[in-house]
Amino acid sequence: METINPLDHLSDLAVFVRVVDTQGFSSAARAMGLTKSAVSKRINRLEKQLGLRLLQRTTRAMSLTEAGRVLYERAAQGVALLDESARLAAGLIEAPRGILRVTASVTFGKLCLAPLIPEFLARYPEIELQLTLLDRFVDLVEEGYDVALRLTRTPPEQVVAKALMPVRYRLCAAVDYLKNRKIETPADLAGHNCLHYGLRELGSEWRFQRAGEEARVQVKSNVVVNNSEVVRDLLLAGLGIGLVWNYAVDREIADGRLVPLLPEWSPVGPFGQTAYALWLPQTHLPPKTRVFIDFLAERLRETPERAG
Repeated sequence: METINPLDHLSDLAVFVRVVDTQGFSSAARAMGLTKSAVSKRINRLEKQLGLRLLQRTTRAMSLTEAGRVLYERAAQGVALLDESARLAAGLIEAPRGILRVTASVTFGKLCLAPLIPEFLARYPEIELQLTLLDRFVDLVEEGYDVALRLTRTPPEQVVAKALMPVRYRLCAAVDYLKNRKIETPADLAGHNCLHYGLRELGSEWRFQRAGEEARVQVKSNVVVNNSEVVRDLLLAGLGIGLVWNYAVDREIADGRLVPLLPEWSPVGPFGQTAYALWLPQTHLPPKTRVFIDFLAERLRETPERAG
């Protein structure tokens, strides 16, 4: 006997279920927007392919055969499940709902993103946000994230990128560390313990710009850490001079615990000066993803103090 693949007969099975449910070919045709002859051809084709008689038909009545009853009981469940699945899928397309997987770097996620989450979830209560904070490269395809928030100079070509907010580096140190020490030019940094976010392979050269002028200085440090909050804490402990993201130290600078240095010079960091939302290109961006990106663009743009 020829092996039957149910996937080859899904549409015909759906017509068969509708004929039984509506008790007739004409009523099924009206319900499905088909002609009566098209419905009849579908049923005949299904019976021929299955090698079974499913319906007993006369000019006055129609009834199920034993094989038809067995098939209907199973097929009706499958058609109902497909209908329900289609409705659920359509719901995800029509409105912002479902699980939204987002990743961000640890410090940016804690200081810039986390304070906005309650407002976002209140605005979109049918979205379940799954946030993962990682200080490493994330592959959106392999790891299944909907959106990655990253500070980068040049977004990868294979993703779609939207700029969310400007960021910049701050050169600063604790008040106690600066006692009896003067930092008047970038060159003065060479004699100090210089802490920054990053890894040693990024190099030990710090760059600064001022009105078209550029200064480069080789710095030394007895600790390198890939977390801006840890760098900030080490600065507060008086360990040295730091080059760190503004959002990690703005509060400490505002309350006087850290002192900004060389204000006329702009540090040039290795990661660029823009925070981006990154996502994979797709024909129709799911509403849950679209509203999240739009929300961040709106709210982060409204906080200029984080950029300066």
